[in-house]
Amino acid sequence: MKLSNLFSEALMADPHGGFRHLRAAGAVHESVTPDGEAVWVVTRYVEARDALADSRLSLNKSNARTRGEYQSSMPPELDAHLLNMDAPDHTRLRRLVSRAFTPRRVEALRPHIQRHVDGLLDAAQGSEVDLIAALAEPLPMGVICDLLGIPAGDRSDFRAWTSSLMSPRPGAASESRAAMKNMYQFLASILEDKRRHPTDDLLSDLLESHEEHDRLTAAELVSLSFLLLFAGYDNAVHLIGNGILGLLLNPGHLKSLGDGHLPSRLVIEETLRWNPPSALGVRRFALQDVTIGGTEIPTGGRVWIALISANRDEAQFEAPDDFNPHRNLGHLSFGHGAHYCLGASLARLEAEIALTTLVRSRPDLTLAVEPDELRWWPSFHKRGLQELPARW
Repeated sequence: MKLSNLFSEALMADPHGGFRHLRAAGAVHESVTPDGEAVWVVTRYVEARDALADSRLSLNKSNARTRGEYQSSMPPELDAHLLNMDAPDHTRLRRLVSRAFTPRRVEALRPHIQRHVDGLLDAAQGSEVDLIAALAEPLPMGVICDLLGIPAGDRSDFRAWTSSLMSPRPGAASESRAAMKNMYQFLASILEDKRRHPTDDLLSDLLESHEEHDRLTAAELVSLSFLLLFAGYDNAVHLIGNGILGLLLNPGHLKSLGDGHLPSRLVIEETLRWNPPSALGVRRFALQDVTIGGTEIPTGGRVWIALISANRDEAQFEAPDDFNPHRNLGHLSFGHGAHYCLGASLARLEAEIALTTLVRSRPDLTLAVEPDELRWWPSFHKRGLQELPARW
């Protein structure tokens, strides 16, 4: 089905309602981005799951048919990362980084994350608080920066740059490019400092791989550092925020989690299905003419897989708009296949500790505004709250 502009303000204001109508009309929809780039959007679960693992769909943007501005032109210094690579380069880089995110190493971070959460909640004074600013934002930032070895004094501007990249307004490509330039200069400075004074952190380990073992190019080193910091922060912020919201809108589940009767794992997985932080996933490009859901996508065509839609497909989930941690799992929010999210275990652990500690220490937690007063980020790419006012 062909639409003139899938990415309208109306869809951003009500993505779940909009995608519900699109799913009913078809599995794949041809449209254009706000800057006029042709794009095919996959909306149903089965087609989305298959597309995520389809080797005919490349992440490498050199396979694109068009070269538009909208979220498509990273500078080369930030572009040589896992989300713009296919095998064998993707396999090589993923193997280098995956050692830092094994289940054992991530679980070893539990006491460190718990201290972060306890400190943030202790600092949240008063009877009303914005839980995005007080907990959901600073926790992932602190954890990923500690893991990478980025000093606390160097973290202040990163949130603004992230917002520019993830919530671009139509025609705001220059703003995104400025944010990318600032990020590059920031990371280059950090890496140069670690080259002179290595410490026990992931960036120092990557530098060693670059300089001693010749397994990373200079561009890959900076790009991979960017991806780890960027992806390790923004998605975790909104996983935590959306999880808290799901509990606040369903006080019975909040009480069950606080009492220990509802496993936190189920709450996290349902949050990922119900409101995935990454709404559209990573764009892909057809290496050949590909037919998905009865729609032919030409060679070089840009494909976006709407995780936010697939995760609420009525053909896959009963009452998909309900926040129900007891349902059968099977969301696509961390991907599927070779590009399954490398940091999934860390994001899950951060959210588990944040939500569990919050509801057990503040069992009388309630939403401080009406649900329709909440402000979501105006973005096609992510699903996250700008603020989450709560009372205790």
